[in-house]
Amino acid sequence: MFKTLADAFKIKDIRNKLILTLVLLFVYRLGCWLPIPGIDTEALGVKVEDNTFLGLLSAVSGGALSQGSFLALGVSPYITASIIIQLLSAVIPSWQRYAKEGGADGRKKISQYTKVAALIIALAQAIGIAVGFGTAGQTHIDVFGGNEFLCYAFIVFVLVAGAMFTVWLGEKITELGIGNGMSLLIFVGILSSAATALMGNFQDIGEGGKTTQTAIWQLVLFVVILIAIFALVIFVDGGERKVGVQYAKQMKGRKLYGGQSTYIPIRVNANGVMPIIFASAILTFPQLLFSIFWPDSTNGFITWWNNWIGAGSWVYAVLLSLLILAFAYFYAMLNFDTEEIARQIQANGGFIPGIRPGKPTAQYLNGINKKITLFGAIFLAFMALIPTLLFTAIGAGGLNSSFSATGMLIVVSVALEFDKQLEAQMMMKNYRGFLK
Repeated sequence: MFKTLADAFKIKDIRNKLILTLVLLFVYRLGCWLPIPGIDTEALGVKVEDNTFLGLLSAVSGGALSQGSFLALGVSPYITASIIIQLLSAVIPSWQRYAKEGGADGRKKISQYTKVAALIIALAQAIGIAVGFGTAGQTHIDVFGGNEFLCYAFIVFVLVAGAMFTVWLGEKITELGIGNGMSLLIFVGILSSAATALMGNFQDIGEGGKTTQTAIWQLVLFVVILIAIFALVIFVDGGERKVGVQYAKQMKGRKLYGGQSTYIPIRVNANGVMPIIFASAILTFPQLLFSIFWPDSTNGFITWWNNWIGAGSWVYAVLLSLLILAFAYFYAMLNFDTEEIARQIQANGGFIPGIRPGKPTAQYLNGINKKITLFGAIFLAFMALIPTLLFTAIGAGGLNSSFSATGMLIVVSVALEFDKQLEAQMMMKNYRGFLK
């Protein structure tokens, strides 16, 4: 990847796109650092770190949420809106046509729906943060002359504006730079949180009985485990099952077409991090509500939930694994339509050797997809649980939120995708030079 970057900087057009991408990413990180007047950042940071779901959102935004910055909501409203619109596109016929047959106009409409949904979600999240944490005494009501309504309205307005500005930055990176803008914003946010957490965990040598030798061995073990996890993620990310397809020769006019052999790639982890995000969001959502609206409650039900089903309990681990498995199969059925693929193969005069066209082909592909999805779901469940246990075992449990399974999967997938797009841009330039 570093060689690809070095070669890319030698080409003027690609170099300009890379510089523009870096500038826009710097603007995003600057917005994640500037705090909002009227928020007690220290109290908010403690509350965010104590909640698993808010901690994940803060890690994705590079710590912007825990710092109460202008871009505190980051890309979370847009990502949530994208997931919702994607699910609705599978059940609403008109949206399904936009996604499959609408072309550029259809994608534009889906994009507009996503932005509207992101605006609504950002408004709801901003109100929850301002009112919920304000009720707990974590906002300064002396802003605007002590008027609570104006203070809360200002905070909500800034948070929503920051969320939509983040969407605009992501679109500009995608349009004028290199790579997917939203993915790169998440990428730099996770790296920023990871670097901050890593420095904070290992720089205070001598505190808590930690000697220099202990800290060094702890750091070495952490790096070894991290490299092993990244290697496993890259290995599984590239794993796929190739289903061979043979196309019969067809006579059209005086020319003979077809007859070539190809394959259908079925990836082991085609769902990415979505099953983990869905599963963890569902399990931590009650704790999110408890921390916002009943932060200091001694209610027996809330205490029981936090102790037995809250993050860190064995019940939470079991439920998380089961939900990951369920969502992995749900997303596999949603994204890999075996009947549609079988229909297209048959319409183009193709067939899978040894399998009859039509319904038998769909059943054959469905069976393979289920088996592959099982391995992918087991891998995701492993990633969601084992790294946390390993980091805790070596005394680096404070890094669990910054080096979460979701974060590591996103970092690897975005880095690989960025490298592929950079190589594609360079190849396109080489083709143009050859044609000239």
